[in-house]
Amino acid sequence: MPGTTTSKFWYVYVLMSQKDHKKYVGFTHDLRRRWAEHLNKKVFSTSYRHPLQLIYFEAGLSEVDARRREGYLKTTGGRRFLAKRLKEYFSIDNFNTI
Repeated sequence: MPGTTTSKFWYVYVLMSQKDHKKYVGFTHDLRRRWAEHLNKKVFSTSYRHPLQLIYFEAGLSEVDARRREGYLKTTGGRRFLAKRLKEYFSIDNFNTI
């Protein structure tokens, strides 16, 4: 189960601000706890960008791999990957409902 304290997984996740439509990419060992921190405005970099929506996450067994993946998703190539991966989400109809 994602985010349980006994989880062996590391998560890379993407949030989208419904206020300014900007994305935030992060990684964590406890996705549920980190999501709650974002929702409760305890993360400085997203506290002023509410409301937020969790739009994507990946799970892996290695912290090093998760950090590397987070770094990649913040690059131009990573942004292109997300645009292709989430093509339906970013379609005109879905984007206008955000």
